[in-house]
Amino acid sequence: MTDTYEVFAIKYATRNDRTRGDSFIFDDDHASPHAVDYFLWVIRNADRTIVVDTGFDAAEAGARGRELLRDPLSGLIANGVDPDTVDDVIITHLHYDHAGCLDRFPRALFHVQAQEVAFATGPCMCHDAIRAPYTAEHVCTMIRKIYSGRVMFHDGAAQVAPGVEVHCVGGHSRGLQCVRIMTRRGPLVLASDASHYFENFMANKPFPIVDRVSDMLDGFATILRLAGEEARVIPGHDPLVCDLYRGDGSGDPDCFALHADPRFTLAS
Repeated sequence: MTDTYEVFAIKYATRNDRTRGDSFIFDDDHASPHAVDYFLWVIRNADRTIVVDTGFDAAEAGARGRELLRDPLSGLIANGVDPDTVDDVIITHLHYDHAGCLDRFPRALFHVQAQEVAFATGPCMCHDAIRAPYTAEHVCTMIRKIYSGRVMFHDGAAQVAPGVEVHCVGGHSRGLQCVRIMTRRGPLVLASDASHYFENFMANKPFPIVDRVSDMLDGFATILRLAGEEARVIPGHDPLVCDLYRGDGSGDPDCFALHADPRFTLAS
């Protein structure tokens, strides 16, 4: 019998100095404001806790001009997750906002696509535009984790635990992976940056930071197929997540229970 889980989005940062042109390649209203939120995610049941992505810290926020609302790991601790005891961390890709606190999970095994590590350390990084979302020290930290035997490489689809799968979708980065989790409302897909916003995958509008546009467009179809319906796809950066999902009752206003039914339905 497949395990089922609760899944939580924990918001730790935001950015309001953006426009729709920063979020969509094909959009007529390119100048209107368009905020972005930053999350990491927790998957848990009675048997295990898995963290998805590790966020960025204050130093990275300062270097990139981002508004850090709180240290991402303090968000985990506030919701009963001790980073010192986490056994498994899924890294969806190695961009700065998803892989910035790797050293703060001292016993974790990190799950990453082999293509992503190859991409982040290969000749494509000679191009300023492609390496811009990466931070060299984060990538080097992942390499050190490899040398200490604490990285599990995946090549495409793989099971991390019963009821938890990763699927390589590419597009935004060469080795981007989404996460499919069984919940009480069916399979939930944490799209991460396979779709930054609901509008990306629901309207087939690619995000401008892209490795291969065709892979991104194919990825929109993949995340929807894996979830089975739009309401079970969770984009990686959409502030609408905070409106759609309730808190978990812990008192943390920036923790959202994704396994619960959404408050309303978005129109396609």
